[in-house]
Amino acid sequence: MLKTIRFLFLAVGVVALTGCALPRGAAVQSEILKEQRSENPSFQLVEVTRQLTPLIAKWPHSGASAKFHWFGSDQGPDSSAIQTGDTVNIVVWDSEENSLLTGLDGTAAEIPPQEVSATGRIFLPYVGEVSVRGLTPSSARARLQSQFEQIQPSAQVQLSVTPGRNNSVDVVGGVAAPGRYPLDSRNTKILGVVAQSGGVNPALRNPMIRLQRGGRTYETRVSSLLENANRNVRVVGGDQIVVVEDERSFTSLGATGAQKVIYFEKERMTVVEALSSTSGLNAGTANPKGVLVLRDYQPRDLKPGLAGPNKQQVVFSFDLTSADGLFAARQFFIQPDDTLYATESPINSARTVIGLFGTIIGVTSSVNNVSN
Repeated sequence: MLKTIRFLFLAVGVVALTGCALPRGAAVQSEILKEQRSENPSFQLVEVTRQLTPLIAKWPHSGASAKFHWFGSDQGPDSSAIQTGDTVNIVVWDSEENSLLTGLDGTAAEIPPQEVSATGRIFLPYVGEVSVRGLTPSSARARLQSQFEQIQPSAQVQLSVTPGRNNSVDVVGGVAAPGRYPLDSRNTKILGVVAQSGGVNPALRNPMIRLQRGGRTYETRVSSLLENANRNVRVVGGDQIVVVEDERSFTSLGATGAQKVIYFEKERMTVVEALSSTSGLNAGTANPKGVLVLRDYQPRDLKPGLAGPNKQQVVFSFDLTSADGLFAARQFFIQPDDTLYATESPINSARTVIGLFGTIIGVTSSVNNVSN
């Protein structure tokens, strides 16, 4: 009778194991990649090695705002320049009595403020139109004085410039005090403008600077500007600047420390850095030979061979149990909207089976004790 009871319990256990899925937190690698063995798989599998990472780096970028565009160098004159829309303020001094320029009542004549026209000129009495756009204030003063000297040799010119729309920048948002800021000189750097506008809003997560100039948009992380002085470029009149959050993200799933959407902590993140941001692999369940990155490409990106992806959906596989795989993971960059998936180790399933059999044996022993 007791043998029968033990047999029945064991039979129920076997049926339970064969008829039901084992409790798991993630799929094993073979389950995800089994379609790859078919005649016409719908995705491409790339087993990433150090040799392949330089080739894959040349593949098209994927995801929203996958690559930031910023200035390669910071070039430009070190002095201010007069632009269209600036206001030129002029005072003419002349010590001669009865001067044509200053009149009978004094030695100085203040000319009404002159706005630089679309052609880059201003109008002066007795002289006519004079081109000043592109000149520094000192060069413009010398040019005007030479013009006045033809009328009154003893005349001296005093000149100042009030920057206009084309010699100022607009800081739109993401700072304490948005507004229009005139440029004191062409040496003004973008971080200087941000500081002048009250600094970056501390509530922004992973802030980045977006600059619009000449119909193009440039972006970079604020941290990148702080870390690399060469990226702190000069601003020019008409620039539009806004500080926003870096919305680029990837998804972490499977046997990782965090299964959620994770925002980029840096301008570029490798697989190793991405795993670190998830608190790493689950030590009890993860399969270090089966770390996967799932990525979608556009149809226009497809290319034959290793010049590019040959399927729209690509699975990149990493074996973190070898030095080659670890170095490859350090060289391979995650892109926005990627899915980082850590598969579960097959050994974990075996452990589950052993645990379930141990439970069955324990229950059987309890029944045996009760019957005795």
